Amino acid sequence: MSDLADRVQRRLVAVGSSVDLSRGLEVRGVVTRIADDVAWVAGLDQVGYEELVLFDSGALGVALELGVDTTGVVLLSRATNVATGDGATGLGHLPSLPVGPDALGRVLDPLGAPLDGGPPLSGAQSGLFRPSLEFIERKHVDQPLATGVMVIDAAIPIGRGQRELVIGDRNTGKTSLAIDFVAAQRPGDVVCVYVLIGQPMSRVLSLREDLVRSGAANNTIVIAADASMTPGMQYLAPCAGASMAEAFRDLGRDALIVYDDLTKHANAYRELALLLDRPPGREAFPGDIFYVHAELLERASARRTDLGGGSVTAVPIVETTDSDMSGYIPTNLISITDGQIYLDPSRHERNERPPVDVARSVSRIGGKAQPEIVRKTARNLRILISRFEELEALTRVGLDVDASTQRTIRRGRIMRELLRQHRFTVRPISEQVFTLTAVSSGWLDDVEPRRAREAVMRALERARAELAPAIEALDAGTTPEGDWTGAFKTGIDEALKSATA
Repeated sequence: MSDLADRVQRRLVAVGSSVDLSRGLEVRGVVTRIADDVAWVAGLDQVGYEELVLFDSGALGVALELGVDTTGVVLLSRATNVATGDGATGLGHLPSLPVGPDALGRVLDPLGAPLDGGPPLSGAQSGLFRPSLEFIERKHVDQPLATGVMVIDAAIPIGRGQRELVIGDRNTGKTSLAIDFVAAQRPGDVVCVYVLIGQPMSRVLSLREDLVRSGAANNTIVIAADASMTPGMQYLAPCAGASMAEAFRDLGRDALIVYDDLTKHANAYRELALLLDRPPGREAFPGDIFYVHAELLERASARRTDLGGGSVTAVPIVETTDSDMSGYIPTNLISITDGQIYLDPSRHERNERPPVDVARSVSRIGGKAQPEIVRKTARNLRILISRFEELEALTRVGLDVDASTQRTIRRGRIMRELLRQHRFTVRPISEQVFTLTAVSSGWLDDVEPRRAREAVMRALERARAELAPAIEALDAGTTPEGDWTGAFKTGIDEALKSATA
């Protein structure tokens, strides 16, 4: 084997490839031009689209522009080491990364290299650009994905295999809400993959600390392409996360993947497209940006049980400016996904946590997966919140309202207080059902919102001790036997009496 082949083989081993180059190199090119993080290479006529390319300096790239005379190679690593005149070699395969249970609890880059100081992974390799499931292989979304966030599970339910967009302005709690989703998943039930795109390394470290604090670190795989990495690596990050989640789906397990966020992913792809001399479209994005995101999110689905089962649930995040949901990338993703959760800046400023605007949020298919008991108790929740907010706005301008309207406003304020939820606070189904039942039945109508919250919390503590079978049944999504509602009302009445004594 030649010296060059030795170097290539060592580089392939470093990135986890099993390609044997002992028979020599068939494809050879030379760099003719460098444009930031893109190298134009002549002589790579046999290289395919999205194929990995290795440079003499040890840098890796991926071919994304197949020209007549030259090939546009997006650099993935050691971009500063590539110079005009350097040699380049097509590796004959697409980008891949090691996948499997060994990756749980790790922080990796899009090619599977450790970012947490741990040892390299040795699992099976999976390509980053995998096709989505065929339509005939899929099943309806019919199993709930519990997020532990009461306003989501009750009013905007998410099913396993769904694609639910989280949308809002900067600093409105999008990442915090996504971490709460991850923290609510039980190890052994749903595996979590968190993809960070274009964020500073401090954000990656902060995410890791939040996962540890919430107890979800060992059940989560973090794929990070931080802001210091090349746009090519940021472009590959969500594809790597999807492949990691699909590996668990192929084992018959359920996976949740968070893309944080696809706005930065679109910006990275726009930068690459402009460097590759592709014609710009709306807002300078390339014409195929919709296809790129549609292809990515189409990989989230639920597979038929007779074919092995398993699912991938996607929670992409997108950032808006000045609450404008009509931007190019937000509207694209809204049309691709199965619903959106809108985080309102004004609610965030009023310290409503999470600041979900129920009126502008929707889950188009999650309702079919929602447990029957939750659907029954939350059937009027959206109407209650919408009417309350309209009527509350009228009272702010000094209009007189009748007794019935005052009761609706009081009940809405109680519900708003009960929906308030701190970070890393997982609310099981039983707690949500008990709380919604207390409000919809009018047990708290004559109580101040803060006192109502205290009474519900005390009654829940008593219910956990005295109504264990009912709690267990509710958490399983079934209706308990016996008069569990009457026992809970007694607990609330006694809690209110002790508070006033």
